[in-house]
Amino acid sequence: IDMTKLEEFRRRHKADVEAKGGKLTVTVFAMKAVATALKKYPNFNATFDTDAGEIVIKHYFHIGVAVNTDDGLIVPVIRDVDRKSITELAIETARLVQRTRERKTSLEELQGGTFTITNVGPMGGGYFAPIINYPQVAILGMGAAAMKPAVGKNEEGRQVIVPRLMMPIVLCIDHRVLDGADALNFIRVVKDALEDPDELLMTMI
Repeated sequence: IDMTKLEEFRRRHKADVEAKGGKLTVTVFAMKAVATALKKYPNFNATFDTDAGEIVIKHYFHIGVAVNTDDGLIVPVIRDVDRKSITELAIETARLVQRTRERKTSLEELQGGTFTITNVGPMGGGYFAPIINYPQVAILGMGAAAMKPAVGKNEEGRQVIVPRLMMPIVLCIDHRVLDGADALNFIRVVKDALEDPDELLMTMI
């Protein structure tokens, strides 16, 4: 994903959010992009009940965020992502991540997620295959963004090589519930939203 525009947007607004006690990370934007994609493709916002042989689609958007702690990865859950602003999510996520690392989260804060996001970028990770957080049916993984050469156009419309901030992402799915075409459609919504802040703001739920 070309994160150049979003990173410029993030840098312009991060001080204002930090003044309110939040942290404007890429994960915060990804939560909004994912919530939008989940509403458009509800089969991703589901759990698979193997005992009953049923796919249970959720009508709320509780997104788990994997947090690296001294005791390994822990996944607290941000509830009702669709009902919260970017600033509200930045504040709530920063506080919940800190409480998770201090092992102060309640059991309720670790349960009830409908989808999970894991970001190994802060640890320098690149492409990887995250494990689906059962009984959920999909997980989005993000790697470290880095400047890469990309093909663009100059003012005359000619193709040129330009530096762009590129971030690897991966979507892992449960093929008992979803297929490759579903995944392509879902990840396209996330990609379009993250590559263009205007698209994110216009399409997000």
